[in-house]
Amino acid sequence: MGIDLQYLLFLQNLRVATGGIFDEFFNSLSKFAVDIMPFVPLVLYWCVNKKWGYRAIATHLTGEVLNGIIKLTVCAYRPWIRSDQIEPAGDSKVAATGYSFPSGHSLCASMLYGIIYEFQKNKRKWLATLCIILILLTGFSRNFLGVHTPQDVIVGLLEGAFVIWIVGLVMKKTEGNEKMHDMMTIGGFVAIIAVILYIKLKSYPMDYVDGKLLVDPQAMMNDTFKACGMLFGFLIGSWIERHYLHYEIPTNSPNLPVLAVVGFMIVFAWKEWFGPATVVAAFGSHWGNFIARAIMYIFAMVIWPMFIKKECGKK
Repeated sequence: MGIDLQYLLFLQNLRVATGGIFDEFFNSLSKFAVDIMPFVPLVLYWCVNKKWGYRAIATHLTGEVLNGIIKLTVCAYRPWIRSDQIEPAGDSKVAATGYSFPSGHSLCASMLYGIIYEFQKNKRKWLATLCIILILLTGFSRNFLGVHTPQDVIVGLLEGAFVIWIVGLVMKKTEGNEKMHDMMTIGGFVAIIAVILYIKLKSYPMDYVDGKLLVDPQAMMNDTFKACGMLFGFLIGSWIERHYLHYEIPTNSPNLPVLAVVGFMIVFAWKEWFGPATVVAAFGSHWGNFIARAIMYIFAMVIWPMFIKKECGKK
């Protein structure tokens, strides 16, 4: 057994020795990073700071696509597949999606808390400090729960920091240059096509135990189709917004906080329930997820800002 799995086994014994009293805390911390935090950039965009919201959205979606490429290239098995001594906490065997390397939860925490850190480090230092703590705790939670190895987590955290840096650099280079923005949009569409062709055409490990396939590559592609769909919707939505909508946050409107909460609820409900029940059910797990997530981000970038602009413009 490798030293990485020995470390997970040590944490597993610690979980058992403490009666699992920390399991729910770390599980909730992990889920918050991927179930709630991805919507924070949208709220930033709608009602706090459009520029930072846009940067946070671009960072999140770029990171998700990049992580999908790496996961489907490396094809690392989860710890409990590598060793039957590893027994993850809770429903992790069922809930875990995708291959193991790098950790998607660690990536999300690093990107989303990290972008808030960048936004607030010179304004609210307490919030920036809290974000750093949450990044580290979320990363550790993936080890503590037995769902990722240390290298999965470390690379996920570093990947998030890299994406924050590269997206910030690109935004500085393209700021105020609409022609460059449009070229980046076209480049994004080309990248999405290339990613989908790559993940569909490449080979995958097909290991069987007792006649049963250990990991189904088709199921492992779902997260990357979701990420590509989100990026596709974002590219379309942001192009429409830049050229036609020209959304500006109505900061003086008393209706803005309520509209932000309602928008969050609509997008969350679509992601969790309505999208899967309609579009995914109709088109399948790959293209259904792609289309559903694209619709979600077109709504977030165009439809809801348009509604906010209209409602807050009423006297």
